Amino acid sequence: MQTRKPIVAGQFYPGQHGSCVAEIDECLAARTLSELLPETIVAGIVPHAGWTFSGNLAALVFSAIKQQHEKVHTFVIFGATHGYFGQSPAVYEAGSWITPLGEVTIDEELADAVLDSAVAVSDSMAHRSEHSIEVQVPFIQYLFTGAQILPILVPPTEQAVAFGTSVGDVISRDERKKVVCIGSTDLTHYGPRYGFTPMGTGAKALQWADSVNDQKFIDLALKLEPQSLLTSAAENCNACGAGAAAAAVAVAKKLGRTEGLLLGHTNSNEVMLRKMGTTSADSVGYAAIIF
Repeated sequence: MQTRKPIVAGQFYPGQHGSCVAEIDECLAARTLSELLPETIVAGIVPHAGWTFSGNLAALVFSAIKQQHEKVHTFVIFGATHGYFGQSPAVYEAGSWITPLGEVTIDEELADAVLDSAVAVSDSMAHRSEHSIEVQVPFIQYLFTGAQILPILVPPTEQAVAFGTSVGDVISRDERKKVVCIGSTDLTHYGPRYGFTPMGTGAKALQWADSVNDQKFIDLALKLEPQSLLTSAAENCNACGAGAAAAAVAVAKKLGRTEGLLLGHTNSNEVMLRKMGTTSADSVGYAAIIF
C-alpha cells in the first residue's frame, strides 16, 4: 500500500504530535464563528500558508463543518498545482497519508467513482511535493476521527469547472456518505518578492491587493461563478489555486447551493503586524468560505 509521508511538517506546521495538537487548538480558539451557518455544508475554500499566517482561517472552515456535521465520512481536498504541470486533475487514488497526528486513509471507493465519471488521471506521484492539501489534513484528523480523504490536484484550466461538476454528481449519487469538498487556495501574492506590483509598492498598494483584488475573487466565489473565478484569477493574479477553488465552487453549485458565506479574510501583512509588530513590502491574501 502506498503511503505519502509529510513534506512540510516542521515548516508550515509543527512536526511533532503534541505541538501539532497545541497549534490546532490555538487556531481553533483564535476566531469564533459569529455567522449564521447554513443547515448543511457541502464545500469550502481554505488558505494553505503556514499555520502561523492562515491556520486560524482554515480552522474556521473546519469548525463550521464540525458544528453542522458531527460525522463526515470523506473530505475531497482539491489542491493547488504549484509544481504539477499536467492538464488534467491528478487523483491520489489509494493508500494513505501520514501526518504528525498519524495515518489517514484514502477513500478508494470514491476515488474509483471519480476516475470513472470525470476527466482525471490517477497520479499519486504528482502529490509528492505539493503542500496545499497536506496542511489541511491534521485539522481533519483532529476534528473528524475516522474520516477518509481524497486528495486531488486541480490545474487552473477550464476543465476544473467540468471536473468539479462531475465530482458533485458522483457525490449526489451516494447518500450513504457525508462528503465535503475543500478547495485550497491563497489569494493575491503582492509585492516585489512575487513580481506582481501593478499598483506600485507601499501601504496603498497592499490595501488595493486586499480590498480590491482579493475581493474580486471572493465576490465571484460567493456568487458561485466558477468560470468567471478562473478568468479573474488568470487576469488579476488573485488566486494561486484557482483550479482548486473553481472545482469546489462547481461542486457546491451542482449540489444546489446558490451562495457562499465568507467566514474571514485577512493577509500576511495584517498577521505580521498583529503577531510580530512589523510589516513587509509583500503580502498574501487568505479567505475562509463555506457553501
